Amino acid sequence: MKKARLGTSAVEVTELGFGAAGIGNLFTAVDDTDALGAVDAAWAAGVRYFDTAPHYGLGLSERRLGDALTGRPRSEFVVSTKVGRLLEPHSGGGRDDQGFDVPAHSVRRWDFSADGVRRSLESSLERLGLDHVDVVLLHDPDDHWAQAIDEAYPALHELRSHGVVGAIGVGMNQWQLLDRFVTETDIDTVMLAGRYTLLDDSAADTLLPHCLEHGVSVLGAGVFNSGVLATDTPGDTFDYAPISAELRSRALRIAELCREHGVSLPRAAMAHVARHPAVAGIVVGARDAAQVTRNAELFARPVPDALWTDLAAL
Repeated sequence: MKKARLGTSAVEVTELGFGAAGIGNLFTAVDDTDALGAVDAAWAAGVRYFDTAPHYGLGLSERRLGDALTGRPRSEFVVSTKVGRLLEPHSGGGRDDQGFDVPAHSVRRWDFSADGVRRSLESSLERLGLDHVDVVLLHDPDDHWAQAIDEAYPALHELRSHGVVGAIGVGMNQWQLLDRFVTETDIDTVMLAGRYTLLDDSAADTLLPHCLEHGVSVLGAGVFNSGVLATDTPGDTFDYAPISAELRSRALRIAELCREHGVSLPRAAMAHVARHPAVAGIVVGARDAAQVTRNAELFARPVPDALWTDLAAL
């Protein structure tokens, strides 16, 4: 599988990456066997880039990913994790209330301080069972710009300069603050979730050109906009909420054009993001081996240029 470098760093990611939120029990539980099978299937498909975060299942995603990668040559794969949410012990019982089907044995606390970055990364390494991660991303600093730019970013910059991590960046569901990081700091990459897709290209006019100008690589996430573009018949969910009538109508028109060109809607959704020159790779989540294999097979299929011409005319 093709690889691309993240910014000016030495880190290279495969054009298709594995998003590990699903094996952290996103929305519904996944058993250990299916989680392991998903990572095994990704490896078999040639995927060598794996993305996770403490937020995903209160550390479950990191633990499962680390277990699944055990025994594989460390030089052959790239792992990214995220900082900004510290996990602290919680003895009150109950279930997680932030979208993951796991016991609430921990609570998340926002912390973009320099110490918080180091503590978060140390805990992630322990859960992953690794001596280093390749990429560290500031995770959702939407309401924490001042601390993220004044404290967390300098800490990541220092970790990179000392060779503790290979590349640094920011991951968000919006493009505006990502654009500020691109233009005001020296990051290697941004993980852009859902803002450059077949249904939402709001990052296309400003953020992506700035990434090209500043040599910052884009990791495209949320390519299916949480489900509406994941199947040939558009789903009912956009960005984890019921889709509007207007967007659903557009999704149906896109799906019809894809059928006319003999292209699967999810294949077009992945290809649309991956073909942009600023994008180093896309990250697609999966819960089991079947989903991984299906996505990898779709990703490998060609897409005719005529489809892009017709989509641009919509």
